[in-house]
Amino acid sequence: MNDEQLQTAEGWMPPARSAGAPGLILGIYPGGVLGSDLGLISGRHNNPERINEAIDRLQGDTRPFTVRCYLHYVDSSPDPRSESSQPEDFLQYAGEGREIDLVLSYTSESGNVAGWVEFVRAAVRRYGARIAMLQVTEEPNLTHVPIIDGSFPNVREALVQGVIAAKEEARRCGFDRLQVGFSAVPFFETDTHDFWTSIGALGGERFVKSLDYVGLDIYPDVFFPLAPSGLPGDIRHFVEFAMRSFRETSLPEAGIPGTVPIHVAENGWPTGPERSYERQAEALETIIRTINDYRGNYNVTRYELFDLRDADSSSPDLFSQFGILRDNYSPKPAFEVYRRLIDELGQR
Repeated sequence: MNDEQLQTAEGWMPPARSAGAPGLILGIYPGGVLGSDLGLISGRHNNPERINEAIDRLQGDTRPFTVRCYLHYVDSSPDPRSESSQPEDFLQYAGEGREIDLVLSYTSESGNVAGWVEFVRAAVRRYGARIAMLQVTEEPNLTHVPIIDGSFPNVREALVQGVIAAKEEARRCGFDRLQVGFSAVPFFETDTHDFWTSIGALGGERFVKSLDYVGLDIYPDVFFPLAPSGLPGDIRHFVEFAMRSFRETSLPEAGIPGTVPIHVAENGWPTGPERSYERQAEALETIIRTINDYRGNYNVTRYELFDLRDADSSSPDLFSQFGILRDNYSPKPAFEVYRRLIDELGQR
């Protein structure tokens, strides 16, 4: 999407209609490992004690609070073991009003959908009683980043069959409260509807009835610049338009109705050269308040921040400083901003 398209698409915003809507359930990815175009950036090893301390400070008295975690399927390691997750041994961050959102990522070089489906079913059996959400695939419509699910063969079949299998297994095991969904990135160009129509055709009514939510991953003002605050095409306009187009254009093309909630499953704004700590705090507050303002318009029920801690606070790489803590767990200004927003906006 070019700058002219953004200005045209986002020059108008509808009135917010969220009075009386349930409050957002907020959360965070607590690890330091993250992916870039070049692969995984690991940085310092996670410190579970410091992570729990930080989550406690963010959460305060807010219940519930979501902790997002990732578990990858690869052909050489088909067993869903938590010690290989990001963060590792993720169940240690459950409890005390915290809900685990477990992302199962499809990274099969051979396109082994049958093996993936068994991996999904095994993950439901192993973790279904202790997690709140199971996201099946990560950004399957993003095809140009080599480590993201959308770049792997047969990803659309993996998405559809994985969602159906997860819901079937959850019902069979009696995990009636386990929510099953998937995430995607927003596309604004008119020629990108093929992904949505194809998964709708592949899955049909059975797929749609297996969905409890769809995740939206957005990173405004990160991968391309936006207009200054207060002008058409600024961060607030971008966020509202991303939710609106996702709800009113993309999801209907797959036959997914407005009754299926949207979770803003990933959102962040990294610091770095020419990206100040103060600007990060301002950007995240604008994004979160916009999502909260329009949650009733587009049936948005959750927000999860990416992420808690920098992978490497000394690196100028764009992907190394997404955290609201530095890599030594000391807070940036955005940490206190997010803590305050959780206390103000979080569902109780």
